[in-house]
Amino acid sequence: MKHKTTYQKITSYEAKKGEVKKVLLLYSGGLDTSVMLKWIADEYHADVITLTMDLGQQGDDLSAIAEKALKFGAKKAIVLDVKDEFAEKYIALGIKANASYQGEYHLSTPIGRAICAAKAIAVAKKVGADAVAHGCTGKGNDQVRFEGYMLTLNPDIKIIAPVREWNMDRNEEIAYAEKYGIPVPASVDFPYSVDDNMWGMTWEGGEIEDPQYIPKVEKFLTTYTLAKNAPDKEECITLTFAGGIPIALNGKKMKLAKLIRTLNGVAGAHGVGVVHLVEDRLIGLKDRGVYELPAGHVIIAAHKALEQYVSTRELNELKNQMDIKWAYLCYGAKWFDPVMDAINSFNAEVNKIVNGTVTVKLYKGTATVVAMTSPFAMHHASFTSKGGYSYNVNASAGFIEVYSLQMKLAHQRTVK
Repeated sequence: MKHKTTYQKITSYEAKKGEVKKVLLLYSGGLDTSVMLKWIADEYHADVITLTMDLGQQGDDLSAIAEKALKFGAKKAIVLDVKDEFAEKYIALGIKANASYQGEYHLSTPIGRAICAAKAIAVAKKVGADAVAHGCTGKGNDQVRFEGYMLTLNPDIKIIAPVREWNMDRNEEIAYAEKYGIPVPASVDFPYSVDDNMWGMTWEGGEIEDPQYIPKVEKFLTTYTLAKNAPDKEECITLTFAGGIPIALNGKKMKLAKLIRTLNGVAGAHGVGVVHLVEDRLIGLKDRGVYELPAGHVIIAAHKALEQYVSTRELNELKNQMDIKWAYLCYGAKWFDPVMDAINSFNAEVNKIVNGTVTVKLYKGTATVVAMTSPFAMHHASFTSKGGYSYNVNASAGFIEVYSLQMKLAHQRTVK
């Protein structure tokens, strides 16, 4: 049996029992938050108000989640529709940054945590909550994001992190839920959990977290089509960009949130956007997740291709470096640090001319950019057709001579 350490609170911002009377709980209706609704009420003898946000979840029934919260002890269940704000003020920044962390994880959860924390602070003030509670574990990144962001936005807020406190493992949580008749989506036979928003679904738990095992994707990736079951016929879609943001899908203009959700269905039908990634967590661990990011995968691929098409070589080189930094900062719980504002300003400037249409071929789990048009294209053919550019091949030999001069001289020094 593994030894369990007793949790001790050492910071001033962690709420103490007897000192809080009203708690705002970030409530997803999953295993952890379902159990902690009752646990907080019992352990802290406090009223609990739940806050659930509509981020365009791809698999949740938000009305049922709110009803469940009220049934199992919440004094009030608040549901906020923040889909458009999430897309236009948060995801949009990720699109301009070609958001990808250590591979093709497009940072759906880290971006989502930023808006959730901001809304939690605003709602806590409105309802007069003494503390905010979340369902993050003591081994994950999200505890750093939630608590760091909430303390940044309100340094006086108190925070409760029940999963760190109660010393229950997953099976014990399931047993606790069964004891009190609390329905939860996880079981011993289905040990998986998901963080879900329109930009992506983040799966963990069970064999997913141990890289020696092959994830049993057939059991949990049920929202969209697996690549092996996708149609044998390819499909080409077009995305129209203005200022670096997609504004139309297949020629039909729509708000960003609707475009993302629509594209999830289109790309998901081809099994696009499933990523297996062993990543470096903030707290020193390596962990594997399986991600479903149909729209995110297509949009980032299309945006990156168009951005590179209209930018110079030097700008593309710097932008690639800045994109990596943006991803690490976003993943690393620095959304509200001034450095992000500075990079976002740089990205906004670069994306002023990221306008045009990108054609993407979807087929059996792949998304391939196959065509682009832009009024700001840098390809020589786009200039030749307008009579404004003609490449002078006579200049090539002279260019080669001076371009390779130092390499040639350096090599001659070594030749005996």
